[in-house]
Amino acid sequence: MACQRPCAPLTVRPYQLLCAVCSLGGGGDDVPFAETIAAILAEVKEHPDMPLTIACNAGDVYVYQDPGIAEDTPEGADFNRKRDLDILQRMNWPPGVTLPARTALLYLRAMIPTVEGLCGYDEETSEAWRGCPRAHSGAYERGHALGIEAIIPPRSEEEMSAEKEASIAALEAAEEVPIRPHILLCAVCQYGQGARPPFKADNLPELMQIILHRSPDLRIRMARQADWMMCAPCPARVPGLNACANTLGSGGLSNEKRDLDMLQVLGLEFGSVMPARDLFRLIFERIHTTQDICAREGSCSTSVWWDGCGEKNVTEGNEGYAKGRAEIMDHFGWE
Repeated sequence: MACQRPCAPLTVRPYQLLCAVCSLGGGGDDVPFAETIAAILAEVKEHPDMPLTIACNAGDVYVYQDPGIAEDTPEGADFNRKRDLDILQRMNWPPGVTLPARTALLYLRAMIPTVEGLCGYDEETSEAWRGCPRAHSGAYERGHALGIEAIIPPRSEEEMSAEKEASIAALEAAEEVPIRPHILLCAVCQYGQGARPPFKADNLPELMQIILHRSPDLRIRMARQADWMMCAPCPARVPGLNACANTLGSGGLSNEKRDLDMLQVLGLEFGSVMPARDLFRLIFERIHTTQDICAREGSCSTSVWWDGCGEKNVTEGNEGYAKGRAEIMDHFGWE
């Protein structure tokens, strides 16, 4: 179930995210503030994309978000402060950052495979630095191995199959199809790679089949977000938010930028409507390679802005797009 806006952020301490994973791996009722941790897990399971504010006692210019010591674990104030800051440093987050819960947990999974050196240390220099007694138990690591699915269940095959059937029926009857702009490039890539109906993960091959063999002048409207008619069966779609949860749960960010970059290149805007044949001709005239829209330069480290497609397009465009572009142009008799 998606958290519908407005949705107030739930404030959690950095260590509590680790404790949540630890509890899944056998930490159980021994985890500090077990009821609080269980409540966080239950809330996130119910609302996977709700905002979490990750706050800790950082002081200095971040004192505005300090939560106080009421939820410090028994190991002591200095240990609690250091552990939270160590976690934030590992995640490259500032104190007080607010993120969708799914994104926070996917970051955690990517960046913290073990709590060694965070919750406990190889050397105990004094009683104040003994660390958490569960740090060397393997509970966190076992919970980590269960994957994000242990907290946020994936879309069921039954749900996605039913959505596929319903959305294809709607597509077949549609006189106008809403679609987020950049996935028209994805449709060409898929076509060039040989994808044809039926296609499980989205409805782009079915759309291309209709345009190329039945309705070349089908009206296409530039739409925002992961619109149902095209994206209904996608495993990464968040139905309640009409959103995309790939790329660390934040696929909508990079995809929205691709959409806007493409609209700028085409001279269109959200809400623009064109016959499919004219739209593809415009696309092929102005976008010769996916690099123009899809490249994501910079670090390939964990980021909500980076994905595999963006990395590849830094050095070369998608060969599927080049092949599909040529085949579709030939189909319509374009030079």
